[in-house]
This record gives sequence, C-alpha cells and structure tokens, in this order.
Amino acid sequence: MPSRLSPDDQQRVDDYLSAPQHQVERQPFRPWRLALIVLTVVAGLGLLSRILGRLAL
Repeated sequence: MPSRLSPDDQQRVDDYLSAPQHQVERQPFRPWRLALIVLTVVAGLGLLSRILGRLAL
C-alpha cells in the first residue's frame, strides 16, 4: 500500500517512531493471568455485596 505522505513527512514519522522513548519492551500477554485477576475482582465484589446486604437487613 503506497503511503499518502510526502517523503519528507514519512521521514519525520519514521524518525519519531524510531526514537528511544517509543521503543518500550513489553511482557508477553498472558490471558490466564487476566482471567484470574478478573475472576478475583468479581468474586471479591460479590463477597462484599453479600456482607453489605446482611449488614443492611
């Protein structure tokens, strides 16, 4: 796909993206960890709502 930018603009974009502050090492995505965190938060909020429901009665 050809670029719609002029060569000068494309060079500026390439220079910007190759700057050190834009080269961040990221850890691999772990879907099971995310699922565990979401499950823990949902269970914790459910437990909290049960406790508050019993206190209100």
